Amino acid sequence: MSSTPRTSRFPAKDFTPSPRDVDALAEILEGRHGLFAAAIADFFAIYHGEKGDAGRAWAWSGVAEAVRNRERERLES
Repeated sequence: MSSTPRTSRFPAKDFTPSPRDVDALAEILEGRHGLFAAAIADFFAIYHGEKGDAGRAWAWSGVAEAVRNRERERLES
C-alpha cells in the first residue's frame, strides 16, 4: 500500500476563467443585482477565500473589478 495521499495522484484542474467569462459574469450580476453587483462578487470572493479555494476567490475578485471598471466607463462617457 502506498503512503502517497490519494489526492496527489490526480493533478488539480485549472478553472481559471477567461476574460470573456469574467465579463459575462459581470454583465449577468449587473443585470440581476444592479448597484449591488460588485458587492455580491466581493462576497463570493471572500467566501471562497475563507474556504481555502484561492482559484475561485481570485476569479470572483476579477468579476468585482470588472463590474467596477464597467461602472467607471459608464460614468466617464
